[in-house]
Amino acid sequence: MNRIYLALGSNLGDRRANLRAALAALEEHVLPIHQRSAIWESPPVPAGQPAYLNAVIASGTSLFPEVLLGELKAIEHALGRRPSARWSPRPIDIDIVFFGDSAIETPALTVPHPRLAERAFVLAPLAEVLPGPLPVLGLSALALLERTGLQGAVRREPF
Repeated sequence: MNRIYLALGSNLGDRRANLRAALAALEEHVLPIHQRSAIWESPPVPAGQPAYLNAVIASGTSLFPEVLLGELKAIEHALGRRPSARWSPRPIDIDIVFFGDSAIETPALTVPHPRLAERAFVLAPLAEVLPGPLPVLGLSALALLERTGLQGAVRREPF
């Protein structure tokens, strides 16, 4: 069983309902949720689209990384996400932040994300569910978050 961390984001439609629907689909079809962060609102990257709601969940899985990725993409599709331009608005986005202690580099999947240390919108909720040193990176999410100056993670509310 591998400990995994997933980042959820939504900036189209009922963002909160999208996050809750993703959480329900994950629990029903893929894996149990062990921990979840609060919901954080963040400005969009790039600018000019609706703000995002973001959260991070912790779980465990016996699935291979590529199989898990396929399950996540199926949930995104079921919740209305369709192929579009990179960084375009979306009703739901589910990313694998960490998969055990593994660094993964395949054509379909890179874990951890190469720009994770710059993304306050992932680091802020990640710090809630994983306060210690991050797998692969060694530093805590809070230490990395302090380097960003909290830019990109502006408001917190219960999930």
